[in-house]
Amino acid sequence: MLLVLAGLGPYFKSRDDLIGSFFDQVAAPTLEETYRDGGQPGFRLDSLCFRGPDGERHALLRPELSGSLSLAAGRLRTIERRPIPSLVAFTLGSILYHAGLDHEHLPLESIWAEEAEPRSGSIDLVLLSTTFICDRYTLARAVRWITTRYPGVPIVLGGQFTNLKYRLVLRDHPEVTCVVRGDGEVALPAVVRAIRGGGDLGAIPNVVYREPDGSIGQTGVEYVDLDAHPSPVFPGELPIVPYESMRGCPFSCKFCSFPAASPKWRYKSAEKIISDWRDYCDHNGTVHIRAMDSTFTVPPRRFRQLLRELPGEGIGWEAFTRANSLVDQGVVDALAAANCRWLSIGFESMSENSLAHMDKRVRAYQNRRAFELLKDSDVGYRISFMAGYPGETPEDFRETHDFLVQDYQGHFQLYVFSLQDETMPVWQDAGKFDIRVSDLENPDYAWSHVGMDVETARSLRRNALREVRWRNDKAVALLWQTDYQSPLLPHRSAEVNYRVEKLVERVGMLPLDHPSPAEGVPLLRSLLAELGELGVLVDEAATASPSEGRVLA
Repeated sequence: MLLVLAGLGPYFKSRDDLIGSFFDQVAAPTLEETYRDGGQPGFRLDSLCFRGPDGERHALLRPELSGSLSLAAGRLRTIERRPIPSLVAFTLGSILYHAGLDHEHLPLESIWAEEAEPRSGSIDLVLLSTTFICDRYTLARAVRWITTRYPGVPIVLGGQFTNLKYRLVLRDHPEVTCVVRGDGEVALPAVVRAIRGGGDLGAIPNVVYREPDGSIGQTGVEYVDLDAHPSPVFPGELPIVPYESMRGCPFSCKFCSFPAASPKWRYKSAEKIISDWRDYCDHNGTVHIRAMDSTFTVPPRRFRQLLRELPGEGIGWEAFTRANSLVDQGVVDALAAANCRWLSIGFESMSENSLAHMDKRVRAYQNRRAFELLKDSDVGYRISFMAGYPGETPEDFRETHDFLVQDYQGHFQLYVFSLQDETMPVWQDAGKFDIRVSDLENPDYAWSHVGMDVETARSLRRNALREVRWRNDKAVALLWQTDYQSPLLPHRSAEVNYRVEKLVERVGMLPLDHPSPAEGVPLLRSLLAELGELGVLVDEAATASPSEGRVLA
C-alpha cells in the first residue's frame, strides 16, 4: 500500500498571538479564576451561546470539525461536515486513483500534532509532499517520522520545497529514494511502478534520483498541457472543491519563491475551467470552488471571458487576485454577477517605498482603490499585510498601521515578514538592505536589515493589532477563527457576524490587553452586554460545568 503524506506545514504563527488569552486552552482555566476573583464568576469563551430562530440553543464557538449549522426553512439544522481536501492531496489522490494505485492519505497536520497513524498495516512506499514544508528542520522531522515507522521503505518526495532544493535534500537524506520535480501526472505513477518493479528511474522525466554509485542522476523536465490533461477528479460527494487553473506565476514579487519552483507559467483556458466546474457540479454535487492559484484574475483576456460566462453556471467560487485587477465598479459588479463569493488579496503594504522594495508592481493607491470598491460590494474579501520587509522603516509601516486603524473594514491578516525560505529573490538584495541573520537554522527569529530588526517588526505588528482591536469597530483580524465554524451566527447577516467576531476577539484578548481584573472585568461586562444585544448570551450551565464536552450544538 502507498502512503501519501500531504497537507499544511506545522507553523501557524497567529497561534502565538493567543498565548495568555481566553483562546489559550492551557492558560484559560487560570485566567477564568482570575476573572472570577475580579467579580465575573466562571466566565469562559465556550459558555457563549445563542438561540436559533426556532428557539433551540447552540454554542457560538463550535469546533470546526463538528457538525455545522445550516439555515433551512427558517430552522437551524446540524449537518455533517466533511473535510475539504487540500489542493495537493486532491491532485495527488486523483493521479494515483486514475493510475489504479491504491493508497492511503494521511494529512501532514496529523504528523505535526502526533494525533493519528495510518490505518494500513503494510506500507511499501511513502510519497511525501513538501509543498507546505518551508525549511530543512521541518523536512527532517517528516522524514524521521517515516523512517521510524517504516525503516527501509522507499521515500519519494515532490512539491515546492524539493522543486528548488532537490540536490540538497538528496545529499542530506540518504533515506530518500528520489524526488519528482514539477508536474507529477506522468512521472509519479511511473516512479511508483519503477520502484516496485525494479525499473529504471533514469528513463522517467522530471526525476532526480540516486545512482548505484551514490551520485545524483537527473532527467529532463517535461510539462503537462493543462488544457489537454484531465483535471483532478474523484467519485463521491464533494460540496467544496479546491481548484488549480495555472502553474507557475507571471509575477516576480521578491518575497515569493513560487515562480522559481515552477518556472514556466501555464494556465487553463476559460473553456476548460468552466467545463471542469460543470463536471464537479454534475458528478460530485459541488456547490463551491476554491481556486488556489497565486492569482486567478490573469491573464486579463481569460478573466474577462470568465466574467461573461460564469453568471449562467450558478456555482459559487473564491480566488486570489491582485489589487490592480480591480480597476472600477464594473469589474466588482461583474464578479458578483459571476457568483464570486470571496477574494483574497495581498496588499502587503500601504507604503510606496515598501511596495517598490518588494517589486510588487502594485501601487498603494491601487490597493486603496480595490478596498473602496470591495467594502460595500456583495463580494467578500480577505486582505493580508506584512511588517518588516527588507528596507521598510517604522515610518514606512506607519502608513499600513494608519490605514488599518483609521480606514479599513472587514477581515484582514497582518504578518511579520518571514526569511524562512532562503530561495526567495529578496536574498539578491542582501547587500542593498544589509540583511543579516544570526541563526541560519532559524532565520525568522534573528534577522535585521537597514530598516528594522525582527523584534521591532513584531512590536509594530503587535501594537497595530491591538490598536485595530480597540479603535476600529469594523476591521476584524483573522487570528482565532480557523478553529471554529463560520459564520458564528448562521441566521444573521454578514454585518452582524463581523460585529460578533469583533466583540469575541475583544473578549478573548482581554487578559492580554487588560491583565488587571480591575480593568478587565468592567470591560468584559460591557462587551457581554453588547453581545447580548446581538443575541449572544452566556450559558450559565456551561459556565458551571467542567471544561470537557461543552459544545452545546
